[in-house]
Amino acid sequence: MTVPSRVCAIAAGRPIRVAWENELGGITFAIGDDCFVKWARHDGPIDFDRERVRLAWARQLTTVPVVLDHGRDADGAWLVTAALPGDSAIAPRWRAEPAVAVTAIGAGLRAFHDALPVASCPFSWDVADRVADVHHRVALGVVRRERWHEEHRDLDLARALAMLDAAPPIDQLVVCHGDTCAPNTIIGGDGRCIGHVDLGALGVADRWADLAIATWSTQWNYGPGWEAPLLEAYGIAADPERTRYYRLLWDLGP
Repeated sequence: MTVPSRVCAIAAGRPIRVAWENELGGITFAIGDDCFVKWARHDGPIDFDRERVRLAWARQLTTVPVVLDHGRDADGAWLVTAALPGDSAIAPRWRAEPAVAVTAIGAGLRAFHDALPVASCPFSWDVADRVADVHHRVALGVVRRERWHEEHRDLDLARALAMLDAAPPIDQLVVCHGDTCAPNTIIGGDGRCIGHVDLGALGVADRWADLAIATWSTQWNYGPGWEAPLLEAYGIAADPERTRYYRLLWDLGP
């Protein structure tokens, strides 16, 4: 992979490695042990300004990365954030200790939800808006069933849309993280959550919008059997209806 010139300039001679590459075309580079640079081309759907303002708001009350720099040039856009003092929940150590990792994810998510005030949050992750976006993307022909997770592939598009149009009642509104896949929880050396990263979708929504994905992610990262311990650490009983709904909504999203 050719490292973008802007990333090289930010690194200023420090080691560069690819930490993450997502399906939307965004690449996250680790620069030494100090910071991370998210970079994406202009023609993609990634909006770093969304994450920048959300990080600035959230860090008043919870631990998230400090934004060090941001901008755009003729090649793309970038967001530079300071590294948090810990490791991703899917670092080799924590993959080898899934009981510790999922407990940290569940407890950390509960602390995140408890810390951020719904009443003063200026951002939304509203179901109606997300479903409307799915319908818009279907109309554009950019929703591809072959990318859905296996548990949804028995649904045709019409059935999937009908299910999304019948959202379950809200359990409890919280300020959701917006992407609670395991890598976005940072765990300290003592096995406890010390912070969260990747807050580009942060906004007010039902807590199950986060919980459904956090528990789902345990399957991909640690194997079967870890959903219940995560929910126990969060302090909530399973809710199969809301879990299925928000997983389907996630699958049909961008």
